[in-house]
Amino acid sequence: MRHRVVRVALTAVLVALVLLAVPLALAIRSSLYADQRDALERAALNGAVRVTPDFATGDPVELPAPPRGGSLGLYDPRLYLREGSGPASGDAAVRGALGATVSRGSSGGELVEAVPVSHAERVIGVVRASSPVQDVRNRVFAGWAALAGACAVALTVAVLVARRQARALAAPLENLSHHCRAVAAGDLSARAASSAVAEVDQVARTHNEMLDHLTELLRHARGFSANASHQLRTPLTGLQLTLEAGLGRDDTCLRPALEEALTATRRLHGTVEQVLRLSAAPGLNRPPAPDRSVGQVLHETERHWHGLFARDGRRLERSSRDVPDDVRVPGGPVSEILGVLLDNARAHGRGTVRLTVRDLDDALAFDVSDEGAAGSDAGRLFERGHSGGAGAGIGLALARDLAVCLGGRLFLARPDPTTFTLLVPVLPDP
Repeated sequence: MRHRVVRVALTAVLVALVLLAVPLALAIRSSLYADQRDALERAALNGAVRVTPDFATGDPVELPAPPRGGSLGLYDPRLYLREGSGPASGDAAVRGALGATVSRGSSGGELVEAVPVSHAERVIGVVRASSPVQDVRNRVFAGWAALAGACAVALTVAVLVARRQARALAAPLENLSHHCRAVAAGDLSARAASSAVAEVDQVARTHNEMLDHLTELLRHARGFSANASHQLRTPLTGLQLTLEAGLGRDDTCLRPALEEALTATRRLHGTVEQVLRLSAAPGLNRPPAPDRSVGQVLHETERHWHGLFARDGRRLERSSRDVPDDVRVPGGPVSEILGVLLDNARAHGRGTVRLTVRDLDDALAFDVSDEGAAGSDAGRLFERGHSGGAGAGIGLALARDLAVCLGGRLFLARPDPTTFTLLVPVLPDP
């Protein structure tokens, strides 16, 4: 930002200097030339006053001193130099003055002024004054040099002022950027300081107010996570212990039901762990380590959902395309996401549901498809609170967040037939 402020200031100053200096330089040149011609005309008039009518009969004339570096001469009507200095024969300016008018011009690198001398309504002579053009040019160049120096001083002052103003404007923004980086790094106690710039102060106040609200929201969220962790984990752990104790009894009639209830309880415990982990620090958690093979995840998922689809008169098919069963993935989050997708296919889809795993070298693609269509609201499927049926509209949003925590991605691959794809990066097994 500092360089931009300096560039803008310099551009403005340069434009102003050009708009002012060019006309002023032309005015200096015109003024110096006009002053020199006026001085020559005054010298010629001063010499013409000293010419008497006896000049025509041969009476000598005493002319004043010529201009510095120039010449002053008296010419008769035959263009001969009679007194003073100058060319021996009159030039164009002298011939022009014989018409009873003041004549001016340039000849041989000189500025020339010629004034007629009249008597009895007749021109009896011409006084010619001249000076070198180079003298005027030297004064013009000196004036231009002074103007250039003034422009250089103005430009230097503008650079110094612009750099100072750039520092004054950029320092509060740099301070605000520093605090934003600190907040992005996790320090929610960082607050932007006030400055002398009202607009930046307004942004800083808004930034601090936003941090206050975010800190309060995070405090409530962490409090909720702690409360939910205590209130959910403790009853689930007690329920698991009770079911495990029931399995220790020799009651063959209740054993299948207890095993199924224990499996559901463990799955619920895993779901609670994933949700609490996701809500504890969204976006800051590291991806969980791979702990289960792909074959184990597919087997557990099929075993849980096959009966549910069978009760609805539908089929669940799974396949893996050249994917080794020993490739390991984070089992809990992947199972939870697949569960959400299969539940969504059961509630909103129709026909046969297919769970397919594809090997993409550095990632695995889990495809969940059915024979239904996503409909016109396909673009809003992952919006929290949006549901195509009687659901709460949380499942797909939760699955997408879990996929992000895995370092992967969940998206709708095809709306018709409905196909969701979960991309899970495959990390090398240490």
